Formats: sequence, structure tokens, C-alpha cells
Amino acid sequence: MLKLPIYLDNNATTPCDPRVVEAMLPYFTEKFGNASSRTHAFGWEGEEAVEQAREQVARLIGAETKEIVFTSGATEADNLAIKGVYEMYSGKGNHIITVATEHKAVLDTCHHIEKLGGEVTYLPVDREGIIDLAGLEAAIRPGTVLICVMYANNEIGVIQPVREISRIARKHGVLFFADAAQAVGKVPVNVNDPGIDLLAMSAHKLYGPKGVGALYVRRRDPRVRLTAQMDGGGHERGMRSGTLNVPAIAGFGKACEICRTEMETETQRISGLRDRLEGGLLQLEQVYINGSRTHRLPGTTNLSFRGVQSEGLITMINKDIALSSGSACTSASLEPSYVLKALGLDDDLAHSSLRFGVGRFTTENEVDYAIGQLKAGVERLRANSPLWDMYKGAIGAKKG
Repeated sequence: MLKLPIYLDNNATTPCDPRVVEAMLPYFTEKFGNASSRTHAFGWEGEEAVEQAREQVARLIGAETKEIVFTSGATEADNLAIKGVYEMYSGKGNHIITVATEHKAVLDTCHHIEKLGGEVTYLPVDREGIIDLAGLEAAIRPGTVLICVMYANNEIGVIQPVREISRIARKHGVLFFADAAQAVGKVPVNVNDPGIDLLAMSAHKLYGPKGVGALYVRRRDPRVRLTAQMDGGGHERGMRSGTLNVPAIAGFGKACEICRTEMETETQRISGLRDRLEGGLLQLEQVYINGSRTHRLPGTTNLSFRGVQSEGLITMINKDIALSSGSACTSASLEPSYVLKALGLDDDLAHSSLRFGVGRFTTENEVDYAIGQLKAGVERLRANSPLWDMYKGAIGAKKG
């Protein structure tokens, strides 16, 4: 039996897998020790849980356990990576290269760097949302200390050519940082192939708890050094002080273990559901897929419905279907998505876009129900839309 509302916003967050919750529970009550308490069994149990999770996270991305630094999430990891590199390598230069479609956690951090006197180059993307590699290489200068390109976009799901980006970074002796919050656990990510120096991830994007994430920091070839952004105790090898959230970290580790063992079969099922969703909605007139259809995450699609305001459509169906018109981090803004604008969409088409995030617990029945509700909603809104009437009139005039 179909249970409403249906959740199709897995890019914003994912529900905790019950197996993750089960792994966390003992560390709230029975094994509640501080992982930094080294003088008794309660602390040893906490430390053991943290180190087991560190190994589980590391295995998912092909890293060494000592290269994993636990944080409160990907936003903190982004800040630690960018600010930490900028300060540590200030003797080499003050120039950072990033992309116009990055998450706000990266863009706002780069704006902060500019206020400190740093220089930032914001690369454009093509209509598919992918950077130009020649443009990236041309932007590198003697004072460039970091290339910052997200692995997969949170709004359109487009995967950047990370292997080629890494090659360019290595060629010029520049560190490469990737925000991989949307990619880790959904597609194979290995920091040694292509060769990523810093990588941010978040538990709640891969069916783990909120409030915990990690930063991968390469230890050799090259050894990456960071200036800590949070002081007070020297936790996490001096990179991130603060009492470790043992229950959440244990859950993060379990979530990574599940992703590592089940990713292949899960990817096939989820990409099939995404294609089913797209196929149903593309039966409508003037519906467009935003971003690359080839280089993208298995569960993400971003569609524009010409002649329809996305907020109106969301309001119409939000009692039954959970969707968003873009990033959860900028959902309060009435401005069209800066990601879609960077792809070259006009304001009207950008305002008509919806992001769909299919996930582990999405079913075929839910997808079919969503297709039916959305098609009915679009047709209803278009029937009362001056924009749609104008568009149809223009098409009719061209045919005449």
C-alpha cells in the first residue's frame, strides 16, 4: 500500500538506514564514554568505535585510516580544506580556482578568502554543467595553491571530469580538493585514482546521521598540511579540536560499510527508477533535463517545465510529494538557481525547474504515483498560465 507523503528529495538529505540506527544506539547509553578518555574502559570503547568507523569511511574511498578527519559535516570539511590550505600555503601563493556551480559552502568560503586578500577564479561551465579543462589549465598561475571542483553537483547531479582535473593539478604542482558530499556512497570514489588531495563528505547524504562528516587529507605524494580552523585540545591529529560525536561517527562508519557492499546493485535499481521518472514526465510538452545525461549521479534529475512556476507546482503537490526547486541550502531565496543560470537557462526556464532525488527506499509505485500527480499538476497550471499561452501563441504563429 502506498504511504504518503512520498520522499523524492534525497539530495537534501537521506533517511537513516535502520541498520545505521542499530549501530549507533549502544553509544548513547551503554557505551557512552568520551573517545579521548584514555584511562578507563568507557573511553576505550568510544575510541574503538571511532577507529572502526574511520576504517569503514577510509575503505569506501580507498584512503588510509589516518587520512580521515571527522568533522560536523561537509560544510565544515569544505571550510577546513579551503581555509586550511590558504593559510598553510600562504608562502607559496594566495590564488584559488573554483567553479561557478559549486555548493554555497565552497563559494561562500571562497568569498571569505577574497575578503582576506586572496584571489579566486570562478570557472564557468558549459550547457551540460561541465568545466572546460583547457580553461582550467589556463587559469593556473605561479601563485595558485588550490583547485577546488566538486565531484558531483547537488542540484543537477553532474559529475565533473575529476581524473583529468587531477592530472592538470599534478602537472602544475597544485593541490586538488573535491567536495564529494553528493558522490560518496552513490558512485565509486577512489582518492588515489584519479588522485585527489582533499575530499569532503557527509554522513546524512548516504543514509547516515546528520551532524557528522569527514575530510580526507592526503598523507603522502604529496603530504598535505592544513592550518586548523578550530582550536582546543588537538583532536583529530590537531586538525579539528572538539569532543568526538561517537554515536554519529559509529553510524557514519556503518553507513559507509553498507554503501561499499551494496552500491553496485543499488545503483542499477536507483538509476532505473530515475529513468522511469524521466520517461513519464518527458511525455509532457516542453520538459527539459538540465545538465549532462551521461555524466551524472544515478538518482538525480533536474527538470524544467516550460510555462510553470516550480514553486506553484511544489505548493500544489507538497502534501503528497516532497520535492525541491534546488539546493536545500538556498531554498529560501526567490532568485532563480545560480547553477541553472550558469548552464545558460533563462529566468523563466530556471524558475520552472524541479530537482528529483531518488534513493534507497524509493519504490516503483512511488515513482509512478509522482509521475501521475506531477503531470496533472503541470497541465492544471499551464491551463491558467499566461506564459504558457504566450508560448503556445508564438508556436502557432510560427506554424502559420
